[in-house]
Order: sequence, then C-alpha cells, then structure tokens
Amino acid sequence: MNRRAFLQIGSLAALGHLNSTVAWATVVPGNPRLLILVELKGGNDGLNTIAPYADSAYYDLRPKIAIARDQVLQLDERSGLNPAMQALMPIWQAKQLAIVQGVGYPQPNLSHFRSIEIWDTASNSDTVLQTGWLSRQFAAKPLPAGFVTDGIAVGSQDLGPLDGGARALVLQSQDAFVRQAKLADDKAGATKNAALLHLLKVEDDIRIAARGLAATGNLNTTFPDHGFGKTVKTAMEALAANRNIGVFRLTLGSFDTHINQRNQQDRLLGELADGFVALQMALTELGRWNDTLVLSYAEFGRRPQENRSAGTDHGTANAHFVLGGAVRGGLYGKRPDFNALDGGNLRFGVDFRQLYASACRYCWQSDGMAALGGRFEPFPVVA
Repeated sequence: MNRRAFLQIGSLAALGHLNSTVAWATVVPGNPRLLILVELKGGNDGLNTIAPYADSAYYDLRPKIAIARDQVLQLDERSGLNPAMQALMPIWQAKQLAIVQGVGYPQPNLSHFRSIEIWDTASNSDTVLQTGWLSRQFAAKPLPAGFVTDGIAVGSQDLGPLDGGARALVLQSQDAFVRQAKLADDKAGATKNAALLHLLKVEDDIRIAARGLAATGNLNTTFPDHGFGKTVKTAMEALAANRNIGVFRLTLGSFDTHINQRNQQDRLLGELADGFVALQMALTELGRWNDTLVLSYAEFGRRPQENRSAGTDHGTANAHFVLGGAVRGGLYGKRPDFNALDGGNLRFGVDFRQLYASACRYCWQSDGMAALGGRFEPFPVVA
C-alpha cells in the first residue's frame, strides 16, 4: 500500500466524525487566509461559459451549440454569462466575482492526464514535477502549528496540488470510509516492515488531525441537493468544525463534453453556480467570506469550433472564476480572438501561475517562488 492510499484511508476517519453540527472555533488574528480551489474536471468550455455574444465568428464556429445573444446574462457590451449560472449574478453585481479570460500556459498539452498534472504541479509544459504546488508552498512556509491540516480534498480521490508532502486529508463517502478503514485495520498487524511502519505513522498523524474535525453546533446555510452541493456541504461542515484549515480542493465534473455539450455543460454550470452561492452563504455565516479566495481551474478549455457531435474537443485558453469578499469584481484577461487562432485554438493571455501567485500573496503573504518554481506577477483580482 502506498503513501497516498494511507493518506486517503486515514483521512476518511474525519468523515466518520463529521455531521451537520458546528464547533465555533476561534480564528487567531493574523492567521493565514483560506483558499478554496474548485477543479472543473474534464476541461470546461470557456466560450459557452462566458459567451462572446457580440462576435459573429463565435456563431459561425458554433452554429448548433452557441449561446443565443438574447439568452446570455450580459456582463458587458461584448460578453455574457451562460444563463444556467443566473444564481451568480448577485455576487457579480456586488463586485465580488472576477472572471479571468484567456487563462492557459505556453506550449499547451491537450492530454487530460498530462495537462492536469501541469496545473496541479505548476510546472512548465516540458517539465515533470513530483510534488503539487501547494505541497511546495507549505514546505517552504508551513502553516501555524495549530492548523489541523494543510488542506482537504472533497469530491475526488486524489490530492491534486496537495500531493507529495502536504498534511492533507481526503473526505469521501461513508461507504468508502467503512471499506477503506477495514483495509487499514487489516494491514495494522504487519509492523515489522520499516516502510509500513512509516506509513502507519503517517496514518496515525492524520487520524490525530482528523479528531480536530469533530463537530458540535449547527450550520444554518441550506446546501443544494445535488452532487456539487453535497461536496460544498462536506467542506463547509469541516470548516465549521475547525477553522484552522489552509486549503480546500473541491471537484466538479465531468466537463469533457465531446458529445451533446449543451445539456451536460448547462447542468454542470448550474450546479457550479449553486455551489458558489452556497459557499458564499456558509462562509458569510462562519465569518470567513472576507478572508477567503475561491478560484476555479481545469486542465484546459475547448476548441472554438464545435465538432460533428454537437460537442467540443480539447482546446487551450479558458475562462476562470475568482470569488471572495476581497475580490475586485469584473472581467479581466484576454478576450477570445478568433482572428488569431493557433492551430484552431485560442491563444492564452494569462499564465495560470499568475492566479496561483495571487493566491500565495493574498492567503500566505508569500511571493510564491518556492511553490511555482519562479516569479510570476500576481494577477490584480484581489485586494
């Protein structure tokens, strides 16, 4: 059994202690702020998320799946939000939602596995790194000793940017906890193996941390009754139980919409919008909205031209969301330019590591160089 498996098994103990109650733990003044990453797994289509409704080329490239001009939720004179995301408009109007267009990286890779690895490790396209960018951040600048964990992943079995060294927990379903906890018990007797002893020590450390998530009060926020709503609920219950947590990584998918995109993407974007609103409500209830940064990411976007199956294939530059009480709301980045495509794909204008650098500066007062392997100018979306 590898270390990642033990991280997941041990962390599932936390789920066994979680319920709908809250312990009103005190946030120590000066403590790091909270980062919530939301992975749009499979590669969300940014052009049907933020539709360039004033550009006729958009409709020429997408005669079947484009969002009609009279259906978009107008953000400015050229761009409109997908109508499935109506729930986000109050946050947009409060100027606490930033949308960054044209996010990507040089020499983009269109493989799901390699590209998400690039985003999770913050590597160059031609460099393979073994540790997540958040693991490197916390290795260089550890969170205060009182923090129960560096990060918690919900909605996926992997740790993503927390992999490779961070004190991280994975919260899964109760059934998964029962199965994997039994697996851990089955291995517990084999203590003569030095490597296994080390893994058991890691597991024990995480179980100790998990006890800090025992809950004793009530959250009044109502969470959506769909998959992503339940993911958000699990995360917010953990935060309510113990506020000394550095990062949440939430996952929603699959956005890999090669066939009949409109129905699948619209449903997922509706869930995403509902989940963002629930995050805002829960974080406000917990007094954390003004010191939390919510940031979406995905392995890539989609091609501008629809395919023959009323879907889209793997593309490059994408649009992403940044939310929070301290966010400077508005449209940012590079608008889609259909007259300057690169092999049929959009050219990026904002390196995703600039958004990570913004998170490092805002959340941990760090220049992010250890996490990102170099200096990237923070993107000006947060105070």
